[in-house]
Amino acid sequence: MKEIKIRDEFIKLGQALKLAGIADTGVDAKILVEEGGALVNGEVDTRRGRKLRDGDVVTARGESFTVRSQAPQ
Repeated sequence: MKEIKIRDEFIKLGQALKLAGIADTGVDAKILVEEGGALVNGEVDTRRGRKLRDGDVVTARGESFTVRSQAPQ
């Protein structure tokens, strides 16, 4: 499974979709999320501002990725 690495404690769902290459633009991510096309930890989430933290798994458009935080503990 693909991983995206972040430097902070969290990343918003819309930003993560762009970083993972699943959404090309912020508008594309917004539409995808609002239409229920993104699963976070196996559940549909329609909030593009949803905060994703280390270990969260996102699935959209047939692709999945895990969030890995490199923030100091």
